[in-house]
This record gives sequence, C-alpha cells and structure tokens, in this order.
Amino acid sequence: ETGNFRRQGGDHPVSDINDTKAAAGATAAEGKSAPQARRNAATQGAPRGAGSRTAKQGRAMLGAEAVIASLEAEGVTTVFGYPGGQAIKLYDALYDSDQITHVLARHEQGAVHMADGYARATGRAGVAIVTSGPGATNTVTGIATAYMDSVPLVVITGQVGRGVIGTDSFQESDIVGITMPVVKHSYLLQSTDELTRTVREAFHIAVTGRPGPVLIDIPSDVAGETMVFQYPDAVNLPSYKPTYRGNAKQIRAACRLLEEAVQPLLYVGGGVIASEATGELVALMDKMQIPAVVTLMGKGGVPASHPLNLGPVGMHGAKYSNMAMTEADLIIAAGARFSDRVTGRVTEFAPNAKIVHIDIDPAEIGKIRDADVPIVGDLKGVLAGMLEVLEKDGAVPRDEQWIADIGAWRARYPFYHPNMAENEQTDEIVPELVIAELGRQLDPAASIVTTEVGQHQMWAHQFLPREFPRTFLSSGGLGTMGFGFPAAIGAAVANPDATVVCIAGDGSFQMNSQEMATAAINGVPVKVMILDNRCLGMVHQWQKLFYDKRYSQTLLEPVPDFVKLAEAYGWEGERVEAPGEVVAAIGRMLAAEGPYLLDVAISPEQNVYPMVAPGAALDNVMGAIDVAVGAVRTDVPAAPGSPRAQAAASAAPVAASPCAKLDAQFGGRWEIDPEDTGARLGQDGSTVDVRPEDWKTLFREADAEMPAFSEEKGGAR
Repeated sequence: ETGNFRRQGGDHPVSDINDTKAAAGATAAEGKSAPQARRNAATQGAPRGAGSRTAKQGRAMLGAEAVIASLEAEGVTTVFGYPGGQAIKLYDALYDSDQITHVLARHEQGAVHMADGYARATGRAGVAIVTSGPGATNTVTGIATAYMDSVPLVVITGQVGRGVIGTDSFQESDIVGITMPVVKHSYLLQSTDELTRTVREAFHIAVTGRPGPVLIDIPSDVAGETMVFQYPDAVNLPSYKPTYRGNAKQIRAACRLLEEAVQPLLYVGGGVIASEATGELVALMDKMQIPAVVTLMGKGGVPASHPLNLGPVGMHGAKYSNMAMTEADLIIAAGARFSDRVTGRVTEFAPNAKIVHIDIDPAEIGKIRDADVPIVGDLKGVLAGMLEVLEKDGAVPRDEQWIADIGAWRARYPFYHPNMAENEQTDEIVPELVIAELGRQLDPAASIVTTEVGQHQMWAHQFLPREFPRTFLSSGGLGTMGFGFPAAIGAAVANPDATVVCIAGDGSFQMNSQEMATAAINGVPVKVMILDNRCLGMVHQWQKLFYDKRYSQTLLEPVPDFVKLAEAYGWEGERVEAPGEVVAAIGRMLAAEGPYLLDVAISPEQNVYPMVAPGAALDNVMGAIDVAVGAVRTDVPAAPGSPRAQAAASAAPVAASPCAKLDAQFGGRWEIDPEDTGARLGQDGSTVDVRPEDWKTLFREADAEMPAFSEEKGGAR
C-alpha cells in the first residue's frame, strides 16, 4: 500500500516539533529546575514501550520472533532495512507485527541514513535491519556517519550460522570487527539466553550518555531457536555509567569565571540538541548577555532570530564570529568538541581565552584544547545548575562594550551585501540568495531541512535560518555525500505533517538517488532542491584556490537530466536557469503534495566565502566582505610549486593589481572588480558613496533585514 505515511501518520507527528518549539523558548524560570533536569537525564534509556509489561512476556517463540517482540517492547514503530538470506527469519517474524512499519530502502546505506534522519528528527533511536555479507558491509558508511555525529542507532544484521562463522561461508563478513572503530558498542549473539538482554542493553547504550550507534549481529541459527520471551526493564552494566550530574564545585568555578569575564562567548555544539538544553542555554545567554557562535551540528539549538546568536563559526563561519572567538576572554564550550573545522590552527586558537568545557563524554575534554574548568555531565543539568548559582550570586553582565564591539563587527563584515560582490551584473543565479529565499518561504515551526555535503551545505549553514532544535540535519563529522536525501526520508516518516526539504548538490544527490523509489512508493512527500553546478563544488573550489585551477576529476558532465530522472521515479520536477524564476519555483516545490525535485542551475565558479584556508589561523579570513573598505579580501596562499609560489620565491615582479592601493593600505589582496581600474573608496572620483566613518550606522540599519531575491539581477557574493 502506498501513501501510508502521509495518510495514516508516522510515529512523531508535527506536534512534537511544536513541543520542541515550546521548549526552545522556555527560560529557566518557566522550565524545569536543575534537580528536575538532572533526574530526567538520569532516567534516560528506559524502554519507550511496554518493556516487561508486554503482552508477549512469558511466551515461547523463535529467536527471530523474540527480536521483533523486543523491538515492540522498546516502543519501536518504524524500522528501515533491506532483507536477505541470513535475515529472512527476522523478516518473516516482522511480517506478523501489527506495531512496526517497515520502510524498504533500495540500498542498505540508504536504510541506515533513513534511520539516522529519523533519530536526529526525534531524539529516539533509529532502527535498521539488514542481512549478512554485502548487506552488512553496505551499512558501514551510515554507521560511521552516526558515530561521528553522536546519533543513536540500533543496527541489526543477519549473520551466517554459528557453526560456519570463520569459514568464509557464503555472504559471511565479520561485521562486528569491521565496524568496531565506528560503533559505541556491538554484540555478536551466541545464544537465545542473551537475546532480550542484548536488545535492552543496545537501546540503553544507544540513547544514554553521548548517543551513538550500536550493532547487533544475529546468526541465523540463533534466530531459528525456540526460547521463552522474558524482556527486562533494567540493565546491569557496571563498566558503563555515564555521568549526568556535573560536579558542583566545577559549576561554581565556571560561574566565577563568567562573573569576572568582560568578553565571554558561548561555543555551542550538537550537545545542546542531544541534551534538549535549548531553554537553559537561551536563559543563560539572556541573563548574562553572552553571545553565542554555533557549529554545524548545533544549528537550531539557538534560535536564529536571537540577537546574541552570531551563527556559524570556523572555516566558513562569519568573520565576526571568528573574531569573537579569537578575542574572547572566556569561552564556554557547550556540547562542542573543538573540531578542526572550527578551531583552524589550534596553536593560535582563542589565545586570550580561558576555557570552560562542558561535555557528557570525558574523552572529549582536553582532547584538543585544555580546559581551565572541565565539567563532565549532561549539558541541560549543568546549565541549569549554572543558572542557579548565578541567580544566588546576583550576577550581572559586564560585557556591554563587548556586545557593542561585536555589533560593529557584525555590521562591517556581513555574509552578503548587494553592492560588493562578483557577478553582480550577470544573469547568474546566486546560490546564497536561493537558500535565503527557501528560508523565507518555509515555516520554521513546521519544517525540517537536511543537507547533503559540500558547498550547498555551507551556504545552508550560513543563509538558512532555523529557530528550533532537530529541524536542521546534516552530516558534520564524517561529511558523508549521500546522507541528506535518505535522511530527509527518515525525518519525513517521523514527521508526516512537516515540510521536509533536502538541499543537495548534483554530485551528492547521485550517491543515493535510488531512494527516490522509496519516497515515491511509500508516499513520502520529501522535497529535493539541487544546487546544480555540474562539478564537485567544494573540491573544485579548493582546486581553484589552492591548486592553480587544476581541475582533476571534479568536472561533471550534464548527466543525468534530473527532471527526467524525477519523472522516471514518479516525482514532479523542474529546472530553473534564471534568477527571476527562483521565487515561484520554490513556491511550487513547497506546495506540491508529493515528492518534488527542483534543479537550480548555478555556475561552477561560485565559491563559498568567507573561508579560512586549511591550516590557517581562525582570524585569517579570505573572501569576507568589508563594508568599511568597500571591497572583499581575496588573497589565498599559493600552492607549493605553483607559478605564483615560484614567482614569490624568486622575487619576480607580479602584475600590479588594480586595487593595489587598497592592498597597501589594508593588507592582503582586495578586489571590487578585477576589471575596474577606477577610483577606490576614499579616492577622488570614487563612486562608492559610503565614507569610512559612516559605515557603522548605515550598515547596522541595513543589516536588519537581508535583501530579498532580486528578479532583475542575480544578486552578489
């Protein structure tokens, strides 16, 4: 039967998104107290379903039936997967379940990404079932993706019989050994005696502490044995006791540093979403007037509209965010792990800052940057504890000048300005404005956006506003091309009343485009917007900037025709090639009742800016607009052995830039228009009507609202 998810509803209706919305806006006074937050965190991992109270308790059944009954006892209502010989008993038992709906993917990697998207959108453990051998090995990328981003999954694989394990039996693979580095835990079942306990432990481990994927490998003969079903509620894992309650002394020490700081900054990662700590985080921001920078994984954890949310930080973060990180005297890392894409050159990262690092995983603290005050614990409870201490202390903000300085930087270095960018007078579609337009047309309280990986992912991080947790899903740690589309299907299954859009590149989308069949057959009305530059955009950009435009294997031919591909799968689809077509096309995509593909043609020469070059310090930003100068800094390091590097080494003269005066005055290489040899800002005859002393007032007012998508010209970067 098709269309069941839209008509009958999934397991996580859009009202749950609205519940998240309410939680996101809660303050400490309106929300839970610190003890409540800690108690709730400590009880995570209990069965979401009937547990031992299941009607099947005490019945005799096959091992495969016990696996399905265990999933039912855990409250599972949706699984994703692909059957095969060694999983056939599991699928035969699944046939009789009146609780669990199975979504048949077209590839095992797609099935795991669907389970991943389901988990990210709900906070519950996603479940995938596959067979042995190639079926199991096809899950590895999906498992690694979830592991790197701390996503709770339970992946069940069929395995050859116990008697032939290790003999290179047909479709045998040591999936436990293969996945060992990328799972939180794994099991190879040896007896039905341990079956129900194993499933209970797997779910408990997946969702507690730092979430992650757990694998259960089930030999086919174990699945065929008879047993008595006894499902436990409790687990006994002496070696696994996650710390939820932060040390009170450390919390007080963190508060002392915050009370003394004059340039504090919150560095917000995915932990704020996993911990459901948005309410406490926003309350702390408001009480102490602390600005926040947000990682890719933390996007949505702080409302985009909050005036203290500085947005993206790091390699493609805003220059003002990177400056704030560099100049801060106190950084509170809230569920973040100091990724290299955030820190840049670690030896020069935040040289003036003391570090408070809050994380539930003790292995993350001190791994990259030493913490002055380490706090191991659940972020929600720790932040609630900090709010209590600050309230008792009568703490007040001391960073009025800091907030003013950041406001000035924010006005001076915007992500986008319509009068300072390349290609402004062309008829090209500008991808940043396409994504901004999508954001304007989406209801933030009733939509979920996923991304593939590449340039489009960074543009989405920069330009797509998200107000609530679990509404922006992206592969951050592993950077998995092919993740976003199947993850969107999983998110849409979990939220059948939400509008779910996948922002993709033409390269990434082809990694798992076969899942268009899954969406069509199951009536999942997911939308896909492809920013189609017919190249592997991010690698192409690096080749352009750092490898002298030697485009080795990154140029894609115009194959396939995505509109015809959509039609072949029973989707609606269209292609747009002019800026004036974009607004209406996005409207048609979002209004479509079924799955829809919008192919948006952009130039392969479009780059993601600002950018910190690999290995550079965080404040060494290129491609950042500077409205005070009226130009864009575009200097890039020369690739070793390149003509430019050789010229520099030999002190050979280099052709003078038309912007040489700006280069000399402000440092680096600056560009308004490579062909423009006229007067620059501050020179006689300049056509730029903004004086340096005027930029603060003028552009602070102009920054209040991003310019709408222009139908007369493509906009600019």
